[in-house]
Amino acid sequence: MHINTPSPAELDTNIKPGAKKMQLSLWRGTPILLFSTGLHLFCAVLTILNTALWEWTLGAVLVNHILIFATVVLWPGSRLLGPNMTHLPTAAALRREVALTFDDGPDPLVTPRVLDLLDQYGAKASFFCIGNKVIAYPELAREIIRRGHSVENHTNSHPHAFPFFSPKALQHEIDLAQTAIYATTGVAPIFFRAPMGFRNPFLAPMVERAGLHYTNWTRRGYDTFAKSAEPVWQRLQRGLAAGDILLLHDGRSLLPHNEAPIILEVLPRLLEHLHTLNLKSVALPTGCKL
Repeated sequence: MHINTPSPAELDTNIKPGAKKMQLSLWRGTPILLFSTGLHLFCAVLTILNTALWEWTLGAVLVNHILIFATVVLWPGSRLLGPNMTHLPTAAALRREVALTFDDGPDPLVTPRVLDLLDQYGAKASFFCIGNKVIAYPELAREIIRRGHSVENHTNSHPHAFPFFSPKALQHEIDLAQTAIYATTGVAPIFFRAPMGFRNPFLAPMVERAGLHYTNWTRRGYDTFAKSAEPVWQRLQRGLAAGDILLLHDGRSLLPHNEAPIILEVLPRLLEHLHTLNLKSVALPTGCKL
């Protein structure tokens, strides 16, 4: 099926006029970039003034890079790399809302069954979709929208090296997915999540430039690694509270040896548990009133 897609420049005007103007504020406001830049300059000047200190200044720079790496890989909820939504706003929590989010789809075998389960419990959710999968399964992407859920941006190809991309490559992945989703569904994504939640230090301005809000999670099931449904269920339900953002996968949630997807065993229990706790699952634009 051929899809007429607008260019990234055309898409920018459809999403949020003036979004590019917000880029400079993010460059000024990313704490770890400010600290890292200042440290590099300080160490360079100190080394020039006293070359005997080069081992100390080199060590400081290396520690700084280790800190950045740890922030990228080990601390997905950190705000040192820029804005990062890990909970719904307070108003949503007061309304007893939570957000179910599904990554890596749409998948022609799993996503329709997930949609049916959500319908059965009257729940809404957000699907962080991969751009090239949206192009491969356009009707499925449109069906997500038709059923009252939201389709959000999860890059165009889900590259595992995403945290190490250049700013230009980051923007390319985001823009291609944004274009594909908007052209296919007629609705522009509002939220962005990086593959595996790993953030590049230069990602925040690129997300803001596209008019998107960076979103991670409060709790995740690790359903792409689990060998059974029970540990996934335990991780999601432990401490579950209003305002939480939950992460599951409709795109890569298969048990070994091509058995039934874990998500299809966990999701009914989770939805029933939400009902018991008087919690309502909403799509992110509803929870954030965007």
